[in-house]
Amino acid sequence: MKQYAVKKLAKIAGVSVRTLHYYDQIGLLKPSVRTSAGYRLYGEAELLRLQQVLFYRELDFELKEIADLLDDPGFDLVQALEGHRQRLLQKKDRIDALLMTVHKTILHLQNNVKMNPEDLYQGLPKEQAQAWRNEARAKWPGQVEHAEKQLLTMDKESFQQLQDGFKANWNALAAMSHLDPGAAAVQAEIDRHYHYILQFWGKTGKQGEAYKGLGDLLTNDERYTKVDGLEHPAFGRFMQQAIYVYVAEHLS
Repeated sequence: MKQYAVKKLAKIAGVSVRTLHYYDQIGLLKPSVRTSAGYRLYGEAELLRLQQVLFYRELDFELKEIADLLDDPGFDLVQALEGHRQRLLQKKDRIDALLMTVHKTILHLQNNVKMNPEDLYQGLPKEQAQAWRNEARAKWPGQVEHAEKQLLTMDKESFQQLQDGFKANWNALAAMSHLDPGAAAVQAEIDRHYHYILQFWGKTGKQGEAYKGLGDLLTNDERYTKVDGLEHPAFGRFMQQAIYVYVAEHLS
């Protein structure tokens, strides 16, 4: 089986030798062989593991989280690759829809041009956005009113940070949907998700009950668990279970 020296692997993967040395040091990517002269050699298994590391880094995972995922006994490489492929295809299809709303958002944030609350529901046709907004206001009137007021008064930087952070968190959870909902790495992302939700809802007296209700909605209504524009019902069930674990441990 062919093996690659650290310099060769660094060139192939587009990372630095120093990065590979650091991954070795923290146990994230160990060479298959270390020669008597101290040279690191990497085989096919290590190349595939490095590929996964780089995919998850693109999704803004921390190195410790990546190590926990890859070392999980339930980790399936083919399933993970299929997930990466689907998310890349979905992201490609979704770009056109997002571009249709970005101009309006820029005008609102930079030039104080009026932006309707419906415009916050990016990537949706106008009539669908209005239907979703009306439905949400019927279910959570106080939370929706709080969210709309907060979002429409944010400055450009805060709005972008919230948008980017929530999207990264959602994509990270989608990437973990093949894992145990109670796994430490999953629950760390659910904690981030919960605190993002709080920024939309504001604080209420029954946080755990409300958050469990959101989990139920995610599994009962596939519209709310789309990943990059495509329905993902298995992800909805995963989210419900992960939210239930979180509520039982932190909000009950």
